[in-house]
Order: sequence, then structure tokens, then C-alpha cells
Amino acid sequence: MKILITGGTGFLGSYIVQELVNGGHEVRAIRRGNRLPFFMPAAIFDKVEWVEGDILDISSLEESMEGIDAVIHAAARVSFQPGNRKELYKTNIEGTANVVNASIAGGVGRFIHISSVAALGETVAGELTGERRQWEENIFTTHYAVSKYQAEMEAWRGMGEGLNVSIVNPSTILGYGDWNNGSCAIFKSLYQEFPWYTEGMNGFVDVRDVARAVFCLLESDTTGERFILSSDNWTYRRLFDCIADGLGKRRPPRKVTRFLAALAWRFEKIKSLFTGKEPVLTRESAKIALKKSSFDNRKFLARFPDFHFTTLDQTILAACKSYLQDEKSGNPRDFL
Repeated sequence: MKILITGGTGFLGSYIVQELVNGGHEVRAIRRGNRLPFFMPAAIFDKVEWVEGDILDISSLEESMEGIDAVIHAAARVSFQPGNRKELYKTNIEGTANVVNASIAGGVGRFIHISSVAALGETVAGELTGERRQWEENIFTTHYAVSKYQAEMEAWRGMGEGLNVSIVNPSTILGYGDWNNGSCAIFKSLYQEFPWYTEGMNGFVDVRDVARAVFCLLESDTTGERFILSSDNWTYRRLFDCIADGLGKRRPPRKVTRFLAALAWRFEKIKSLFTGKEPVLTRESAKIALKKSSFDNRKFLARFPDFHFTTLDQTILAACKSYLQDEKSGNPRDFL
């Protein structure tokens, strides 16, 4: 197939591109600017047809759809910063609506939307979350979650208008990438011996597994469904300890209580006013760090019985090895 991917230079998008290229598909990818991810082999990206564009630019999207059999919509904005909310909603909702509309107009045969477990809604009691969970807002709901939920509504709306839609909901994606950005920054923080941990819990999944799962879904006849993609449910303390061990660093020694978390995000907010930099911790991210969430991956495994998720300790070990190799190379672009 000839496949268009949005967000092809992002963390997950890059791994999806690699999976598609290795699987023999023709890949066209939208990008802004000329910078390509350093953590991917150049030989992979040399086989991609790159087009300049933006999911908020309708005309460039329509041009990108020419001759396309399937679209994988991986472009999204992830942020818990109050100052980024306008961009968050515009990119995730309006951008998704644009991609859906262009796919319908272009007669695209398949559409895979990369969503998030955040779009399923946050549980209050910490019960296991599955695909049938109904969305409802509560004290733990973030603006990011609302934006991803509404983006899903655009994808399902597209299905109502004749588009062949599937949705995947990854939990927190981990692996080797640019550790200055996104979830990869967890590794950088622990390399710098971040001192705090929480007893909150979350689901985590290997970036390579998400890419493989999208590939499996693309080559199947499954449509009109969503699938949670998550490997293990771990406490943040266990996660931080495992990463610290893998990097040869000290485990975080100090537990964050709700009181300390409340003080911390307020302190970070005040500090940002003087430094001009985004706060490391916000009210929303503090709530998430203390919350206990867990996710059920059995539906995807039942549909694709030959698929196996990488265990989280294996994911962390492989990623730490790659990050430490960056350290030895002394390349400041990759490591500082």
C-alpha cells in the first residue's frame, strides 16, 4: 500500500515509518522543516517521500492525499502547560478534523487514528480500564485528555461519513528517542538523579510495540474498533528505580505526598514567572503523578494472538543502553 503518515518525524511516528518501510510499503510523510530524528537510521528516511505541510493547512493536506491507500494519523500535541492549551486544542481537534476530511475527500481506503488512553477518561477508584469504558470528566481530567477525546469524536464522525476507521489507545510510550522531549525526558531526569518518586501507577508500552501493533492493524481487515496498547502497569516508583538502575544512577530517595506535590507545582509556577521557562511540574501533571491508573491489553492480544508485548523491564534496559551509548559518543545534540 501507499501510506500517508502525519507526525512522521515525531517519537512514535518515526518508529511507525520504520516499521512500514521495513514491511515493504510506500511511505509518504508530512513534515515541517528539514530536521529529521537523529535516533532513526538515515537509510530508513531515504526511502520516504517527504512532503512539506501541516495538519492545520488544508490545501497541503489535500495535495498529500493524492494516490494514498491508507492514512495513519500520528500527529498530536502533548502538553500539560496552561499556556499551551489553545495550541493543544487546535492541533489535536481541528488538526484531526482536517485530516479526516481530507481522507474522505481523497477516497482513502483505511484510516488509523493514534489516540491515547487519556481519551478513555480517568478512573477515580483505580479500576482496570478497558475499551468499553465510557468517557466522563472528573477531578483527574486534563485538558490533554479532553483534546484527545474530542479528536476521537472527529475520527468516529469520519467513520459515519464512510471512512474506514480504526483507533489505537497507547498508554505512556517509552523507548529510545530524543530525551529532551516528551516521555523520553523521564530518562534524562533520572540520569540527572531526580530525587522524587510517587506511589502513583500508570500503564506503559514500548514505542516499538506500538509501531508493530499499528502495522498489524493496517494489514488486517479489522475496522470500526479501538484497541488499548499497553504492556505493564507499574508504579512510578518501580519505573524510576528500574530506569535509575539501568543508567547506573541513584534511585530517587524521596516520596512525594499530595501536600508536597501541591507545593511543588505552585513553586514551579512562580519560578517560571522569573525564568521565562515552562514549569517542570504543573497542577495537571502533579495530579497524574499521584493517580493510580491501569489498563487492559487483552482485546488486542485476543485479536492478534501472535503478537507479544515487550516487558517493561526489557524496554527500559534497551533504552538505557542506547542513551548511555549517546553519552559515550559525546554528541551534545543527543545528550545534553
